[in-house]
Amino acid sequence: MDIGIQLVVDVGVKIVGAIVLWIVGRVVIRTVLRLLDRTAKIRKIDETLSRYLNSVASVLLNILLIITVLGVFGVQTFTFAGILAAAGVAIGLAWSGLLANLAAGVFMIVLRPFKAGDVVTICGVMGIVHSIGLFVTAIDTFGNERVFMGNNKIFGEIITNHSENPIARLDVKIQLPHGADVHKVIAILEEKLPKADHAVSDPAPFIELTGVNLAGPTLVAHSYVDSKKYPWALNAANLVVYDEISKLGYPIPAQEVVLRGDRARLAAGKGDDVGALVHS
Repeated sequence: MDIGIQLVVDVGVKIVGAIVLWIVGRVVIRTVLRLLDRTAKIRKIDETLSRYLNSVASVLLNILLIITVLGVFGVQTFTFAGILAAAGVAIGLAWSGLLANLAAGVFMIVLRPFKAGDVVTICGVMGIVHSIGLFVTAIDTFGNERVFMGNNKIFGEIITNHSENPIARLDVKIQLPHGADVHKVIAILEEKLPKADHAVSDPAPFIELTGVNLAGPTLVAHSYVDSKKYPWALNAANLVVYDEISKLGYPIPAQEVVLRGDRARLAAGKGDDVGALVHS
């Protein structure tokens, strides 16, 4: 009876000790992570690298805490480490994709194709990089959605970093109607585009005539803008183009269709006859 009571007391003490150790350990981990974050800000360490190191430290410290808590129950650290290593091998074989994401995340931190706060386009998704994690990268789109992508998927795709260079060029396609004064339109846009929001005056914008289709001449306006404001600059440039061309009073570009045939039959307005003439 005494042995049973003693066993219950011992187990109870270990459980209470493990709970206290877990609570204290979690408080210590949070404190350490806050100190790391504060140190990174004081030393002006890149935000992307800071978040990544914070994630790694959090994982390692939590694993260490779990090992310590198990040690309270008499589980040998070396034994647990061996079990953890064996489990790691098994998990690695089963979840090779996760390990590929982890490796890709490390390479992205080292090679730095982009960092937190950059405007990027990846896999057809355009937005601002929120964070690069151990396995996934978070991107905030301009539709106020947060998209998570596997690091390995990103590393194998074409990455467009709109913020890498301080100045970016945007292209606005323009369709004019027949009879429009192309030279006048070009002169007006070359004057007005540098005054659009987030645009820069050097280099100066240039507009080129790219061709003529059935609706009329086509132009492309090339304007240079602050790369960090690329999406907003594109919208501002489109508004300038629309407003300035609207002031000229040109008709809406449209393809002209000419019907050729017997005028008398066309004047009669018979649907079948008109349809036959259109297809003839």
